[in-house]
Amino acid sequence: MKNLSILFSFLFLFFLTGVNAQLPQTLTAAKNPEEAGFSSEGLKKLDAHFQEVIDKGIAPNIVTFIAKKGKIVHFKAFGYSNLETKTALKKDDIFRIASQSKAITTVGLLMLFEEGKFFLDEPISKYIPAFKNPKVLVSYDEKDPQKYITRPAKSEITIRQLLSHSAGIPYEHALQNLPEFKVPFYCSTEKELLKDVVDKIAARPLVADPGTKFVYGLNTDVLGRLIEILSGMPFDEYLRKKVLTPLGMNDTYFYLPNSKAPRLVELYSKENRNDDLTVHDNDTYRKFAVSGAKTYLSGGAGLLSTIEDYAKFCQFLLNKGEFNGKRLLSRSTVDMMGRNQIGESFVWDRQDKFGLGLQIITPESRYGDNATPSSLTWGGMYCSEYTIDQKEKTIMLVFTNVHPYAYYSDIVRKFRILAYQAML
Repeated sequence: MKNLSILFSFLFLFFLTGVNAQLPQTLTAAKNPEEAGFSSEGLKKLDAHFQEVIDKGIAPNIVTFIAKKGKIVHFKAFGYSNLETKTALKKDDIFRIASQSKAITTVGLLMLFEEGKFFLDEPISKYIPAFKNPKVLVSYDEKDPQKYITRPAKSEITIRQLLSHSAGIPYEHALQNLPEFKVPFYCSTEKELLKDVVDKIAARPLVADPGTKFVYGLNTDVLGRLIEILSGMPFDEYLRKKVLTPLGMNDTYFYLPNSKAPRLVELYSKENRNDDLTVHDNDTYRKFAVSGAKTYLSGGAGLLSTIEDYAKFCQFLLNKGEFNGKRLLSRSTVDMMGRNQIGESFVWDRQDKFGLGLQIITPESRYGDNATPSSLTWGGMYCSEYTIDQKEKTIMLVFTNVHPYAYYSDIVRKFRILAYQAML
């Protein structure tokens, strides 16, 4: 009986090891696309499309990344990191990823959730008292914004609502120019601190009652502050120690060290389709990562990364919480991230749902095109996006840096369409 028990223990460990071995812990190049289930000829269509995009001056640069079951089938750089100097884009150049920061912040917070630090449906005011007794904006005078009317919100804001952008906190706010409500949207070169900014966000009237609709906004910046409170660590140090370093994301930062600053791509604008690409006229957007006070830590939009670094993060989610030999989240928590958290609401007019920190493509999607329903996605305002397809075991990412960008939707959606058409 003792020998039989030892045998069963050995078989269990062997099975467990075998299951874990099936999860890619690194991203490695496929011998050829066909080995990983992609068509070489199909991928040539993707190459031809994006080379044409560059040649026609539609985008300054594009970098792409596709991997299936951890095997990289497409990883290429097109165009120039700087049009003026004709500096060729490199695959390890660094991009402003803006709202792709949200999923990383979400993972950091959910690690604390798994430590029993909080419940998702607790009010945020339990941890940040400035959010106690929220109010909803009823009306305001456009000529004199100081004249506005509010009413008490029907409920407190919960942490789940912040994670799913259903708290009623927007980005653009009718009263945003009033000194007591003025906060940085995405980044800052001023000496601003997360604690102070979050207190100002809390003071702003909501634009909808918590839990009633999808309102995309500064929610994840609030969650960065919550991480500081629960962990007792500065937000950037926490992400570095708990998420970025364990996953091997060594080129992902809020502010770039001097040695890596030359790898930051230039930021361009192309507001209308007939416009030429021009250097962005907002120096804060262009230079926040390499100049200024470097004190504001925006969990919603402040990170920079390479496409390969972010691919590691996507593979971590595809692996249900494990990568680089490190398990940061349980399978069940990653599954929860991909479940609808906004009820009957939709993400804008896309017919898609939102989970915790990311979008869920539905069968009725007006945005996901030929992506598998239940795939996870989100992007950043400077034009970057990822898709995580659980059924196909595939991650796909495309980055450029243009804002405002008349071709944003064309770039990210056509990339995804072309990636799927190349699947065998």
